[in-house]
Amino acid sequence: MNEIIQSLYHRKSVRAYEDRPVPQEVKRELLAAAAQAPTAGCQQLYTILDITDQAIKDALAETCDHQPFIAQAPVVLIFCADCLRWWDAYRAAGYAPRRPGPGDLMLAVTDAAIAAQNLVVAAESLGLGSCYIGDIMERYEDHRRLLRLPPWVFPACMLVLGYPTQQQRERKKPERFDLDYLVHQNGYHRLGEEELRAMFRKRQGAQPFEAFLSAFCGRRYESAFSREMSRSVGEYIQDLERVDGVSTEK
Repeated sequence: MNEIIQSLYHRKSVRAYEDRPVPQEVKRELLAAAAQAPTAGCQQLYTILDITDQAIKDALAETCDHQPFIAQAPVVLIFCADCLRWWDAYRAAGYAPRRPGPGDLMLAVTDAAIAAQNLVVAAESLGLGSCYIGDIMERYEDHRRLLRLPPWVFPACMLVLGYPTQQQRERKKPERFDLDYLVHQNGYHRLGEEELRAMFRKRQGAQPFEAFLSAFCGRRYESAFSREMSRSVGEYIQDLERVDGVSTEK
């Protein structure tokens, strides 16, 4: 197994960091690595917000499901799906473009996520730990105000980074599902009940299948933050339909 693949196996979410800053040149190197990610039509449909203001970090720690470690992280980056920049460029070139739609949003979210993962891999290679914060998609109206996001710019994912504590370095990575349940040949195969039970066996430990899934569903899928995330994304999609254009003033 080569070093890159080995680092992918080793990488896990890190939520506690040593009390030391990430040098500016290291952060710049990570951002440059993110910009080298694959991108639809070479458009790079994302904008990265580098959050250095402690007051904004503190606010994000609260709005993103009350997670104090966000405020304490040396590096906080928000990857925004950006459907505005190219629209502005088309207008600057004298063209009257259509307004962005849900398909443009999906493409921009994909671009943003791929760029973020490039940065995660680069960070791991430099000894930095990272954690994705999906909660940035919650409370869309609050985050739009906090981060001064114009129409057609959506906070797709957030990364916090730092040098992991010893406990975090030694913590066991959670089990992944076996490939047999994730990879289907030539078409989708809907898993039956016995296959689903087998798939979760390593995850559930001593718990019965029913108890594990019931607890997980309540903690994740049926949670308040999950419902709020869906509401915020839905609100953004409605905004795509409501906003006929944006100011040309910069």
